Amino acid sequence: MDTNTTIRLRLRFYKDVEKNIEDVHEIFEESAKNNEGDFLIKVYENHIWFYVVASKKRIWSPHLHLELVPKSEKTTHIRGLFGPDQTLWTFFMFLHFIIAGAFVLFGMFAFSNYSLKQSFSTDIIVMAAMVIIWFVLYFIAKELRKKGNDQMNEMENLFLKIIE
Repeated sequence: MDTNTTIRLRLRFYKDVEKNIEDVHEIFEESAKNNEGDFLIKVYENHIWFYVVASKKRIWSPHLHLELVPKSEKTTHIRGLFGPDQTLWTFFMFLHFIIAGAFVLFGMFAFSNYSLKQSFSTDIIVMAAMVIIWFVLYFIAKELRKKGNDQMNEMENLFLKIIE
């Protein structure tokens, strides 16, 4: 998967497997029990998660979530989603909400000051700073994803090896 040509931070993929959902589920159950590599595999119903083991985990380490969906009696559709560590993702979302809240708040202050014919240049400067900070967060997230590309490719290779 080429991760540099997409704007998304959480990469998705889809794959159809010529096995029924029970067989695919059983394959992942066996892999989770017999796994001794750099990845931890957790299976719960039709959801499978791949995590980097603690000794190899870094702040940029991704995880892989797979969802098994029956397409027909003999075919299973697999939806894959790569994402950052849940703690890091939550932190980034928290920062985004704070930035958006500050932007809206200072937008209201700017409108109020404009209506009262007072200076609102400080409010506009803060709003512009929030936009710049938002773009900085985006580029930080892209850089962290780039650092995790090797582990992401290893996870994808393990996934492909398991379903083959």
